[in-house]
Amino acid sequence: MEKVPIALVPFTANMASMFRAACFAFIGFFPGAIFGLAAEKIDPPRLGENHTIPELALALVWIAPGTFFMSNPFGTDDDTWVTFTRGYWLGRTEVTQTQWQAVARHIPVYENTPLPSSFKGSERPVENVSWDMAVLFCAKLNELERAAGRLPPGYEYCLPTEAQWEYACRAGTTGKYAGDLAAMAWYDANSGGTTHPVAQKKPNAWGLYDMHGNVNEWCADWYGGYPGGKAEDPTGPASGVYRVRRGGSFVGAAGSCRSAIRNHWRPELARYHMGFRLALAPVRNVPAAAVRDPTPAKPHDVRGPGAALGPPRTTDAQQPAATS
Repeated sequence: MEKVPIALVPFTANMASMFRAACFAFIGFFPGAIFGLAAEKIDPPRLGENHTIPELALALVWIAPGTFFMSNPFGTDDDTWVTFTRGYWLGRTEVTQTQWQAVARHIPVYENTPLPSSFKGSERPVENVSWDMAVLFCAKLNELERAAGRLPPGYEYCLPTEAQWEYACRAGTTGKYAGDLAAMAWYDANSGGTTHPVAQKKPNAWGLYDMHGNVNEWCADWYGGYPGGKAEDPTGPASGVYRVRRGGSFVGAAGSCRSAIRNHWRPELARYHMGFRLALAPVRNVPAAAVRDPTPAKPHDVRGPGAALGPPRTTDAQQPAATS
């Protein structure tokens, strides 16, 4: 009898990358991990080239220096010509749940806490993450990558500034969106009320996925007015109450997904439609008080998908109206 060959599903490079990231997350494959294994020996990021953190399968896209017009959505007189004197890297995708777990397990306040996300899925973006939580993630990743000898001099992992975020989102475009919204973003008209695995939609011209949707993304800046005129490497106001969040989300309307859209939230609070994207950018001087260590008992105030249907909490009622 003739043998029928067994049908095999092709094991693609993308599948291999995801499998490796899941394995590394499971065994804690980082410098100082409980197994004492060394990080993979690769060169540090090189200026002008894309980079990948192998243990996280986290791809970073090089964003070259340049200039763009940062227009206030309200049409006020603080529109700004922004110039970046140095390039930086930005995550090709939002930080996924697998990537979050691989780093958060090394943060004492989070090592024994459950995954914060309301919508579970290893390749979905992590959400229900406060600004404080995202900053702690960046600080730990800096520690791990420095120990591995892979942190370029003068650069650090961080949240992008609002200007860095918009410059990368636009990718050289000047319209409302960086392309066809439905083809590039998960928003209320096509998401089905849930997040989706990253990089399922089309990227922008610079190879960045989900900038217009899936989850809102934290930025480093305090929320406030633009500087106006011309500005080099702006970092936002020196102080404030709210932190900037950018981009659309799976629950947002098309208008809230525009490249210029601005929003804000208290840094200690988290929501089910809010995540973040990593930057590897020139070191900024940030006051130590800007990074707070959440208490283990209550690391953040989380509101899930159903929370919006009930009466607002005091903290929600204190939020100023979103800008558009």
